[in-house]
Amino acid sequence: MRVLVVEDDAHLGDGLCAGLRQHGFAVDWVQNGLDASAALETETYAAVVLDIALPGRNGLDVLARCRTQQNTVPVLLLTARDTVSDRIRGLDAGADDYLVKPFDLGELAARLRALVRRRSGVVTQELRVGALRLDPATHEVHYRDVPCLLSAREFSLLQAFMGSAGRVLTREQLASQLYAWGEEVESNAIDVHLHNVRRKIAPHIVQTLRGVGYLMPRDIA
Repeated sequence: MRVLVVEDDAHLGDGLCAGLRQHGFAVDWVQNGLDASAALETETYAAVVLDIALPGRNGLDVLARCRTQQNTVPVLLLTARDTVSDRIRGLDAGADDYLVKPFDLGELAARLRALVRRRSGVVTQELRVGALRLDPATHEVHYRDVPCLLSAREFSLLQAFMGSAGRVLTREQLASQLYAWGEEVESNAIDVHLHNVRRKIAPHIVQTLRGVGYLMPRDIA
């Protein structure tokens, strides 16, 4: 799951990125509002962590511009100011959630997962596709009630497929969800990870449509 972090404080931003990666997120990080707007106009994210006090363009202006352009990506605002008026301004500007500094990284990750679930219309945390179950919080996967041990990248790939079951995904779409800026991506990386997922779970869980992409059926026996 790929997210954008917008935080001008280098120490905090570095810690945020490291912590979110430990929770299984692919993270892009920018440090000013102008770069944030540019990223939101050119890239696709599952969610955004947006500081309010930013150089170049403040977080509320970034958010307002994003919503004006009909971008519905879930946005969680960060601020050091905990007043009712600040929360109202942020939520009225189009924010989906709010955290006051300092905060717990585990809570931030949980809130991001909740935002993504709500946007997808999913009520429960656990993803289910037929006999396949995946828990984003615990990073556990079960197929026919048997646990399956996946690497972090394999887990992210499976999560992307399960979140889009019944829809075709291209290699480029999958790579954009799994990898952040600056990460080296081998040309066959998706195929290698998918091969391992099929080997560890079952060959039929994802179909390869040659020249088109990949498809996870809506019901997996």
